[in-house]
Amino acid sequence: MDKSGSNILLYDKLKDYFGFSSFKGNQQAVIESVLEGNDTFVLMPTGGGKSLCYQLPALMMEGVAIVISPLIALMKNQVDAMRAFSSEEGIAHFLNSSLTKAAVAKVREDVLAGHTKLLYFAPESLTKEENVSLLRKIKISFYAIDEAHCISEWGHDFRPEYRRIRPIINDIGKAPLIALTATATPKVQLDIQKNLGMQNARLFRSSFNRPNLYYEIRPKNDVSKDIIRFVKQNESKSGIIYCLSRKKVEELTELLVANGIRALAYHAGMDTALRAQNQDRFLMEHVEVIVATIAFGMGIDKPDVRYVIHHDIPKSLEGYYQETGRAGRDGGEGRCITFYSYKDIQKLEKFMQGKPVAEQEIGKLLLLETVSYAESSICRRKSLLHYFGEEFTDESCDNCDNCNNPKQKIDAAADMKLMLQTLEAIGDKFKIDYLQSVLAGRATSIVKSYGHNRSEWFGRGEEHNDSFWGVVIRQALILGLVDKNIENYGLLAINDRGRAFIDRPFPVRVTPDHDYDREGDQADVIIAAGKGGGVADEELFAMLKDLLRAVSKRLGLPPFVIFQEPSLEDMSIQYPITIEELQNIAGVGAGKAKKFGQEFVDLIRRYVDQNEIVRPHDMVLKSVAGKSGNKVYIIQSIDRKLNLEEIARSRDLDFDELLTEIESIVNAGTRLNISYYIDEAIDPDKAGEIYDYFREEAQSDSVDEAMKELGGDFTEEEVRLVRIKFICEQGN
Repeated sequence: MDKSGSNILLYDKLKDYFGFSSFKGNQQAVIESVLEGNDTFVLMPTGGGKSLCYQLPALMMEGVAIVISPLIALMKNQVDAMRAFSSEEGIAHFLNSSLTKAAVAKVREDVLAGHTKLLYFAPESLTKEENVSLLRKIKISFYAIDEAHCISEWGHDFRPEYRRIRPIINDIGKAPLIALTATATPKVQLDIQKNLGMQNARLFRSSFNRPNLYYEIRPKNDVSKDIIRFVKQNESKSGIIYCLSRKKVEELTELLVANGIRALAYHAGMDTALRAQNQDRFLMEHVEVIVATIAFGMGIDKPDVRYVIHHDIPKSLEGYYQETGRAGRDGGEGRCITFYSYKDIQKLEKFMQGKPVAEQEIGKLLLLETVSYAESSICRRKSLLHYFGEEFTDESCDNCDNCNNPKQKIDAAADMKLMLQTLEAIGDKFKIDYLQSVLAGRATSIVKSYGHNRSEWFGRGEEHNDSFWGVVIRQALILGLVDKNIENYGLLAINDRGRAFIDRPFPVRVTPDHDYDREGDQADVIIAAGKGGGVADEELFAMLKDLLRAVSKRLGLPPFVIFQEPSLEDMSIQYPITIEELQNIAGVGAGKAKKFGQEFVDLIRRYVDQNEIVRPHDMVLKSVAGKSGNKVYIIQSIDRKLNLEEIARSRDLDFDELLTEIESIVNAGTRLNISYYIDEAIDPDKAGEIYDYFREEAQSDSVDEAMKELGGDFTEEEVRLVRIKFICEQGN
């Protein structure tokens, strides 16, 4: 058949099977390559129509196409879709651990009878001897490896079992391969081809540019309130919210539901049937929002997801691109909002410790790319496309936060040189915070112990704060001028490129107002109008600060023991005028509201009346009643003087999470006595020094500030524990 006849047949089959009259992008060329029996490599962004590239040729060719896919949800979704296109129920099947024995028998029967054209496997299922035996009995038209980036250790979702696909295929019987992925850097692409033995494959690469997607990075301040506000502003639109941990997925889902939003959770720890049910309810639009770990979304064919929110920054730019790619697959609106704090990166780095050094090295480099993207002030689209080996030549995309709201950049070449010279002088035994202390001229006890308070470089950068030096140091890491030690992770060392920079500096521009470090500190968002959607009433905020100082002086307590500044800022947004309403303010609970709150609500009520202010009742965040169970258990357990580690284990919390829960209880005004634990866990002299710091020197309750002043002999846990004791004894 000539080329024109072949094209007519292809379009006829497209219309017959799928009801489409035209192909998208590279689809036709890819399908023709598969029909010709070529190994074929397809790089096509989410929404580009990858699945059609193997579904249509499978229906047209003799035999069964074997589709290897990483997720049961993806298989079920695609099998259901194929059956909807065909009158033959057995046209598509999957074989995986979710099937009963009777269901497996039915699949085998249909396959051997020649009814099945597409058979889906997870790579783990493909290795089972009974499945290998079945596949040896049938004609295989081709193998399709979906989500092929899972093969590469440099990909964002590496799965070791994917590395075994080629030997298994050789064992079953050779047939052409088509490998497909929505995210692959040039390095990942070569790794996939090498591992699958398809270096001579025909390569089809579509543009990774998704012009309809709006990209934005927001500082991670009052993130729950930001998310609820955003979802309510986009009522009736479908959205996905990604979180890194299952625990956070469940907490956020509860919070959304408590605030009148139809939301469901999805993560790998849930019962399989419930997970499938929640996915179906989202697809059928019985709920607006799915809150999920990254297990959700791969292959989910919902074209009208209007926003994707990342509660936590992903571990790699490939993960970020794939997950944001769930938005706007129909070409319509797609908003991609990511909340970022550098503390999240530090947590991810901490999780890597204990893994093989090679794996840590890869993870570190992937995280570095993510930091670079998040903190960069250049066009988000330009950054993303460059990462995937594609150049975006337009000056501006006009559809990301950096293009729509350009940030001020300053020349930091001289600061970079100073930082590198200081690092070279002090050596490679120190972390970022130590280098910041030396540059800023803070003679902490640990700096004195190393004698760097007498160094010629001590205090040479005192005109800048820690936030600025943090940006410069991370920019040095991104530019490859400084290395982080893998074995003793976090220790900094200047390298040859850094020394070359000292001799021959080149232009370096940074954006100092990208201060993402202050997680929980709302000042950036509240005072800077427009960010995050809420703006403090500055006049009321100033009045509340004056009142706080007066109450502090009268009671002889540090101001932060009474109310912390973020609480005052929240008051100047929400305008609480009763003690009950005050309890809904961030960092204020029933205890503090009753003990200290009356003067504050009286002031706010007078201010509201005098200025005829309409109060935003809808944005008083409703807390989740279910969370109180943990709090009650913790309070009762501490009353019984149980070991804190034991309390954490019994509630499936790590120690850091338990301390956060205790801090929440204490900051809301409840008095707890953890002296029995502190007396055993912390040296009395150290505990006394921390306590005296908070009583006599502290300007705020910041742990970071405390650790900088106290020096490196104290751990964060020790400071947090003694701070809890101090607040309880002095304020609650």
